[in-house]
Amino acid sequence: MQKRKGIALVWLRNDLRATDQQSLYQAATKHEQVIAYYAFDPAHFTTTKWGFKKTEAHRAGFLIETVTALKNELAAHNISLIIEQESPHNGLPKWVGELGVTDLYLQKEWTTEEREEEEKVFRNLPPQINIHSHYDQFLFHPEDLPMQVEDLPEVFTAFRKKCEKYSSVRRCLPSLPTMANENRLEKTFHVPSIKELGLSPVDKHPHSAFPFAGGSKAAQERIEHYFWKTEKLSFYKQTRNGLIGIDYSAKLSAWLANGSISAREVYWEVIEYEKQIKKNQSTYWLIFELLWRDYFKYISLKHQDKLFHLGGILAREYDWKNSSRTFQSWWEGTTPEPFVNANMIELNKTGWMSNRGRQNVASYFAKNLLMDWRMGAAYFEAFLIDYDVHSNYGNWLYVAGVGNDPRDRKFNVRLQAERYDEQGKFQRLWNQKSLFE
Repeated sequence: MQKRKGIALVWLRNDLRATDQQSLYQAATKHEQVIAYYAFDPAHFTTTKWGFKKTEAHRAGFLIETVTALKNELAAHNISLIIEQESPHNGLPKWVGELGVTDLYLQKEWTTEEREEEEKVFRNLPPQINIHSHYDQFLFHPEDLPMQVEDLPEVFTAFRKKCEKYSSVRRCLPSLPTMANENRLEKTFHVPSIKELGLSPVDKHPHSAFPFAGGSKAAQERIEHYFWKTEKLSFYKQTRNGLIGIDYSAKLSAWLANGSISAREVYWEVIEYEKQIKKNQSTYWLIFELLWRDYFKYISLKHQDKLFHLGGILAREYDWKNSSRTFQSWWEGTTPEPFVNANMIELNKTGWMSNRGRQNVASYFAKNLLMDWRMGAAYFEAFLIDYDVHSNYGNWLYVAGVGNDPRDRKFNVRLQAERYDEQGKFQRLWNQKSLFE
């Protein structure tokens, strides 16, 4: 294929990988010059009205590790990564003008903040710029769905059955081409530190269930460990509700959330595992979870800004409360419920919480305390290393009774604690004051 002479700029956001990455691949195969761009947007590190940062230290640290790893990964392909602490709508058009960029490549986003920022960027670009956007964060590509997005079922099971019957997962893209040496920019770019982002550094907690680093290499190492070295994948369904340790679940969500690895890469690795090692309910269950992830992305694509409305996608009214004292008690882990407290303390100290924990603390917040669920969702957004806007808000809607749960269930946190923490080990681990704190 004859390459175009223009310069392509790839705007990276939640697609921070060099493998199976549509924008980078298209740019590198079609253009003689390719540059990548990532902005640590100051808007993502402002203080919320509740007193915590929009992005807190654990998630920010993982992001810093991810961008650092990606910078090195792209350098191996002779692609420079422009990194700056700037709003994209200010920084990106400046680089377009300075470098003489002809084409802009990006992953399609549709949630409120991302869409608004994107529109600002486009307004500030020269009119002659060619814009190429791709859906690149799904397991099933929108073009391959057996229904139109506007006809998406409001119950997950119906979505899953149709996709499993009528859709297929696309193969991963070929390896990213390596550009000529002269493709590199002379200037090198600095990845900001935690302090430069206005946050206090935090160490990895010795009891963390997620002590892993950010970046594609770390994601691949985790797959190698969980799938191939230990074959823990064969027991995923039985262990996924665990609370302590690194291997009770796959722990791939953080890398999937910021795009260090694609859902397709995980899927095809599971298929390969099934061929070589074992195919059972556990291997299917990991694919099942990828389908849940897809479902919430499609729900947000269908319902757009309703994802962030108090009444959710159902426009259902409840008498929600917004007591700052109650909110603080919940996030600090000082409620009357030890199981809720243990999970919240784990989140605060590590940036991680099990799926079982998330369901319980969210249900307690919305169904027992009757608090505005969006406050809880904002706290998760700030602290969870694996925060993903679609899954986070989709799950909070679900638990709060304004989303896709047809049963509108309420968790009994004490019974849940008895079932999943029968010996109380998890609660003692986090509720007990340490001599070393």
